[in-house]
Amino acid sequence: MTQLPIKLGIDTGGTYTDAVLVDGANRIIASAKSLTTRHDLTIGIGNALDGLARDSLQEVCLVALSTTLSTNSVVEGKGAPVGVLLPGYQDQQVRKSGLLDIFDPDLVTTVPGGHDAVGIEAVALDETQVRQAIERQMKRVSAFAVSSMFGVRNPAHEVRVRELIQELCSRPVTCGHELASGLDAPRRALTVALNARMVPIIHELIIAVQTILEAREIHAPLMMVRGNGSLINTQTALRQPVGTVLSGPAASVVGACALSGASNAIIADMGGTTTDIAIVTGGQAELGSDGVLIGNWKPMVEAVRVISIGLGGDSEVRFSGNTGIEIGPRRVVPLSLLGHLYPETLECLEQQLTASPSRRNNRFALRLESNEVLMAGCSDSEKHAWELLSGHPVELDKLVQQDREAARAIARLQRRGMVIYSGFTPSDAAHVLGHCHHWCTDSARLAALVWARKMRHVFGLGRWQEGDAETPSRHVFERIGQQISRALIEAGLHQHRRLMDAAAQNLTGLLADLVFESSDAPRKKLDSGSLFHLKFAADYPVVAVGAPARTFFPDAADHLGVELSLPPNAEVANAYGAVMGSVVQRAHVTITQPLYGQFIVHADQEPIHFSALDEALKVARKIAGEKARELALAAGAVSVEVILTSDDNHIHHDVDGELFLETKITATATGRPDIKKIPI
Repeated sequence: MTQLPIKLGIDTGGTYTDAVLVDGANRIIASAKSLTTRHDLTIGIGNALDGLARDSLQEVCLVALSTTLSTNSVVEGKGAPVGVLLPGYQDQQVRKSGLLDIFDPDLVTTVPGGHDAVGIEAVALDETQVRQAIERQMKRVSAFAVSSMFGVRNPAHEVRVRELIQELCSRPVTCGHELASGLDAPRRALTVALNARMVPIIHELIIAVQTILEAREIHAPLMMVRGNGSLINTQTALRQPVGTVLSGPAASVVGACALSGASNAIIADMGGTTTDIAIVTGGQAELGSDGVLIGNWKPMVEAVRVISIGLGGDSEVRFSGNTGIEIGPRRVVPLSLLGHLYPETLECLEQQLTASPSRRNNRFALRLESNEVLMAGCSDSEKHAWELLSGHPVELDKLVQQDREAARAIARLQRRGMVIYSGFTPSDAAHVLGHCHHWCTDSARLAALVWARKMRHVFGLGRWQEGDAETPSRHVFERIGQQISRALIEAGLHQHRRLMDAAAQNLTGLLADLVFESSDAPRKKLDSGSLFHLKFAADYPVVAVGAPARTFFPDAADHLGVELSLPPNAEVANAYGAVMGSVVQRAHVTITQPLYGQFIVHADQEPIHFSALDEALKVARKIAGEKARELALAAGAVSVEVILTSDDNHIHHDVDGELFLETKITATATGRPDIKKIPI
């Protein structure tokens, strides 16, 4: 017998979808895994739930969802097209934001407008240019993002642009002042654009889960994990999906701590696409909006301070002119998985071994996901290529010989995130070496031989013997251990804010080499003549979770000479962590003194002016507290408690003494999720 309430945790990753049932004592009473089906998420989610007892599912009173799909989209640079409107921004700020590196420059538009630092209109909003930009973009984009200069001090222009978008089309709109309270305009623009890009991803996932829950008659509130580990309901998640960008990593931190019992630890969650690393001290992971690093990007969101890198079991093993081979950041379909799903591909791999080596060896193309806007923008040749991929993978090398234009069209679809390629991966190497057996070992072995042959004859790398699959696989296995080790060291630098240094990557490499030498020294019984003996994470064990963790982390931990913990149920830590959170919402209100004796309260409305600081503080606290409570209730909390804190900025003046410059009032509202059965 289990205790009520029973909670259901679901985690949808790039490779696997996990599900767990947790009883009232927070014990896992059942768990299941299934392959994620990106073309139709309901299939993978349904298969995972089918692995759980149906009787227990009927008693579920809360469903909590986490995902790495949004994290993966940022790391891989994929996602839906977004229209970005920036009133008052200068070209230099746009370049600094990084928007032009991940979005179509034609969809990033600056227009006259914006306010100054105290919220006074600097330039009138040019509504004619705004309308023209909307009309030009609305049929090409899935959503709009709006960020105005000093929009956090006065959101009037952002609000007006949103109104114009809603007048002209039905695309969802995200405004910068809704997401961030900081003044860093380029980062705020990037954050709001990433948020808009994630709307279709999160919408598709939520709809898929709701469909499955309804089909299985599970009538309970559905909530989602934010990047700070707290829970929000689905309505809030759809308005602010960028808050879920580190949903999976945050859930894994919560789950890993609960499963391992560790108070001080390095939490490392390895999936198919990314490895996410966070430092936990005293049982708590540090939160922040300035240190969130996802791939090469730093969105302005409150989240667990985590480093997320494109390194996972499904990462592509590719040639690199600098290091020989590199693993990641692109995710591909492992050949062991492809052979498991489509046994006919084994014959194609055998034929590749006898044909002339090609850069396209091991490369098959499969449908990944369909996006309405992207499909509408496809050319006839791209639509034809899409149909070619219906129901089965297509061997790219053979397609190039038969229909080169279709092959080019598939390449364009892949760059847009609609198609995924297969390739040789660490998961394949692990199958060859006998560390994994869950997919097709025969196709993994063939893929290793094809890959080694391509490396030798196309790139001039390696001297592996013909017919030897183990040696190149061992080379790959050792390489991923080294990259994991370097990522752990990088996370240590990240904790100490050293990643902002220009030479951070060189420092990471140097420290890694010194740590490796120090950890090897006792085994090799070397003379202790070195001036440096470095011990990494002496008091912090590495707690590794995620499906590939048991395969790849022992070697990395051995490299670093650190203690490794692989807790029970580590492979479903994300799904378990999803149900362990509470609802936490914050509201920020800033008070400035631009002129002596003039105080301005900046909230998500027109600035309010006061002549006395006490009166301004009273109003600011009231606004912040009410807003935080309102957000928590809207996010699905009950029994809400609000705590107010302030961050004051004063200077000491020789004449005037202590001089007030600015204070930031933060209201934190906390409540438990509303656990209940919803009447039918």
